[in-house]
Amino acid sequence: MTLELIPEWMTNLEDEDVSFIKKFIMASGSLKEVSNQYGVTYPTVRLRLDRLIQKIKISEENANEPYVALIKRLAINEKIDFDTAKILISEYKKRERLVNSYD
Repeated sequence: MTLELIPEWMTNLEDEDVSFIKKFIMASGSLKEVSNQYGVTYPTVRLRLDRLIQKIKISEENANEPYVALIKRLAINEKIDFDTAKILISEYKKRERLVNSYD
């Protein structure tokens, strides 16, 4: 697959996310099998899948706002806390409204 054909939501995933997707597909979607492969509990794998789903949704919802998508991905990946993410996004949107009001 050429780079131009890779969907935008996939380009925002980390390597470990892509690896997880591959294992999930190879296990025919069995979270139990994936949990055995990783040596973790089913709820841990379910949480990982839920976070991956959130990343994909965020990527699609914020395609026109890459900064907002980045902040949300950082929060999901626990690189920053949710309160900080909300403050950054709120301040960004205030600034955008201010800039757009002058147009």
